[in-house]
Amino acid sequence: MISKIAWKNTWFKPLNTFLSIILLTASVSIISILILLQKQFEEKFSSSMDNIDLVLGAKGSPLQLILSSVYQMDAPPGNISYTEAEAWMNKPMVESAVPLAYGDNYLGYKIVGTTDNYIKHFSLQMQEGKLFANDYEVVIGATIAAKTNLKIGSTFFGTHGDAQEGEVHDHHAYKVVGILAASGKVADNLILSNIESVWGMHDHDHEHEPQASEPHVHVEGEEHHHHEDEAHHHEEINPHEGKEITAVLLKLRNNMAKMTWPRIIPQNTEMQAASPALEVNRLFALFGVGISALKYLAYGIMLISGISIFVALYNTLKERKYEFALLRITGATKLQLLWLVLLESIFLCTIGFILGIVFGRIGLYFLSISSQEEFKMAFNPLEFLWKEEGMLFAATLGVGIIAAIIPAIKAYSLNISKTLANA
Repeated sequence: MISKIAWKNTWFKPLNTFLSIILLTASVSIISILILLQKQFEEKFSSSMDNIDLVLGAKGSPLQLILSSVYQMDAPPGNISYTEAEAWMNKPMVESAVPLAYGDNYLGYKIVGTTDNYIKHFSLQMQEGKLFANDYEVVIGATIAAKTNLKIGSTFFGTHGDAQEGEVHDHHAYKVVGILAASGKVADNLILSNIESVWGMHDHDHEHEPQASEPHVHVEGEEHHHHEDEAHHHEEINPHEGKEITAVLLKLRNNMAKMTWPRIIPQNTEMQAASPALEVNRLFALFGVGISALKYLAYGIMLISGISIFVALYNTLKERKYEFALLRITGATKLQLLWLVLLESIFLCTIGFILGIVFGRIGLYFLSISSQEEFKMAFNPLEFLWKEEGMLFAATLGVGIIAAIIPAIKAYSLNISKTLANA
């Protein structure tokens, strides 16, 4: 009975009720989006840098190098000489090295030249088909297979650069020979080929054959070629001499190399060695500041909604004191009156929380669509974080209960005879 009365009283003044619910919904929506976003963002970043101690790349911003080579979310700072990188890849303290070469995209998805070490390094599994073995054969990620018409045997032309509207390399088609199983990692949104395919595509922009027939300038096998701007126009006796790649993902055998290489490599080469762990921690620190600021804003909105609930309940007490007196006459106890007022606030908070969770998921869904298009990073709006969101529900109820305490106490201490005498 008390619950039914409380539910009806909740809608006694619909405008006040809607205002309180809207404020609660807004605050819970923002907080739930931020909780999910922070958790999934950090998980995706952490999983993608597994077993990567250093990234070898062109000098420039270390964070840009990490974002471009590990997460494929930025343009690389430049190219590096393969032979120069190879000298470090073959050092005894290197456990594994994954070279990467960029250049083209297909419908916005990056085509990355690499070796089978990429598959092994990230523990990727083949869903269908086989690994690339010849030039211009590619393996596509699960997301690409799901969102495009590409399947085993399909062919397509790459577009130069990162933009979909760039120059199409129509002199040679890529052929899909394999599809990766979904992993939740960056590879889901990549097209993988061997490095020679990337070199061939850009060395022979105007040729229709994978091997060029025009004359080339040759350099002695032992001579190091320093002219990076001209490197892609030459074909050497050593197939790697004069060639360029974008970056190398390194896994090292000892901690000494992890600490000293970032200092030694820039001093002795035209390259830098950036630590993903260090750069991502810096990124999380910046990201965390923004998340915290937005959370404070959301809790501020929740506090305002609590004040709104308090004002609404307090203002209706005068109009409802005769109702409370009649309830007491008909057998209701003081505690039941107190519970009645608290229930009204709890109902408001519960409705606001449920709507907030729903709208938060809807907001994250649209944010995920935008993020998928821009950065090829999707978020799961259906994930529930029971601990964090349970604490959010408790905080929401806490605000409601605190807002209702004074009106509830006034209802509890109502003088029946005096109230009815003044009626």
